[in-house]
Amino acid sequence: MSVSGTAGGRIAPGVGANLIGQHAHDRNQDATVYVGNLDPQVTEELVWELFTQAGPIVNVYLPKDRVTNSHQGYGFVEYRAEEDADYSIKVLNMVKLYGKAIRINKASQ
Repeated sequence: MSVSGTAGGRIAPGVGANLIGQHAHDRNQDATVYVGNLDPQVTEELVWELFTQAGPIVNVYLPKDRVTNSHQGYGFVEYRAEEDADYSIKVLNMVKLYGKAIRINKASQ
């Protein structure tokens, strides 16, 4: 079974686009975590798969550089509930991806 451009059909490239622009007001800030120190090899799909372990995810967004089209080493994960976001900080902070310990905190306003 091959699903091109998705992780099992659950996430599409650019899925995080609704975290910015016109949909920013729809975002649940209390249920969103900042993820930093990401290796260049990390993808939205990998972040989705890892952070799903802490609870149901609404969105993953890794801002991309306009010139290189690669992510900038950080991103945001929005959960359905604030409790899941808090749990992800407790269990996933400092987990190593491609040899780099990721940093997770509550997303600031």
